[in-house]
Amino acid sequence: GGSAMAAVRDVEIDPEGTFKYILVCLQRPGGGEQRDIVRGTKAAEFHNHIFEKVNPEMEKLGYECKCLGGGKIEHNSKDKKIRVFGLSTGYGKADHSVTVEILKKEYTDYEITWSDDKK
Repeated sequence: GGSAMAAVRDVEIDPEGTFKYILVCLQRPGGGEQRDIVRGTKAAEFHNHIFEKVNPEMEKLGYECKCLGGGKIEHNSKDKKIRVFGLSTGYGKADHSVTVEILKKEYTDYEITWSDDKK
């Protein structure tokens, strides 16, 4: 059922600062349900470090993961602002507009913007 997928959080990002993020598509093998999730952390020096952590976790739950691209997130919790920008050299640029829609579900009272700026 949808319970395992519902248990996967849409967004897991650091509470503060500027850091790399990736947009990941989860899918049940053979089609079926799928959804996109956002993961970002300062702990990751490269975008693939995030994917390498997420992928085994999701495989355990029975999902195939595909990285749809990456970028950076600037999270200002004091001003309740999130900015999505930049790209991943390895995975290419995520569709930041999709990322913003996912972030809005979690951070409902935030001002969330995106751009194709590198910095």
